[in-house]
Amino acid sequence: MFLRRVVRPVMMMARLKETTGIVGLDVVPNAREVLIGLYTKTLEEIKVVPEDEGYRKAVESFTRHRLKVCQEEEDWEVIEKRIGCGQVEELIEEAQDELKLVGHMNVIENDAPVPKHIPLHRPGPLPEEFYKTLELVNTGTLESIVSRPKKDEPTITITSGESESK
Repeated sequence: MFLRRVVRPVMMMARLKETTGIVGLDVVPNAREVLIGLYTKTLEEIKVVPEDEGYRKAVESFTRHRLKVCQEEEDWEVIEKRIGCGQVEELIEEAQDELKLVGHMNVIENDAPVPKHIPLHRPGPLPEEFYKTLELVNTGTLESIVSRPKKDEPTITITSGESESK
């Protein structure tokens, strides 16, 4: 009777993780606190990236979600299950890698000089004809120009399977 009362509360406590089962990846006993710190730091450092960048939007979105889960849950098993991206130790490695990557994300502005080793991916200027055609399309006059024959072009009429030029 005495053993049951002592053993049950111990069993109901959160289980301690003994191994990750991944070679070279050690168990982090305070993984929740480490994750909260990394996610908070990531959200602070991502602010150097312009707000309209897709990278910043994606990082902020999933980092906020993961931080919220870590703040709501105490148990590492529940955190792993709710996030669904591996063990907490793997999440720590991912968060550390993301934090390093944020530091390397230097967005090149349009007028900034581009180093020689970075290829330019800016298209050249469009021909003047493109802008004229675009203007005609926007004003609705392109259809009238295309549908009427030009004065210099010969008209082709088809009669009984033969074509004649006038």
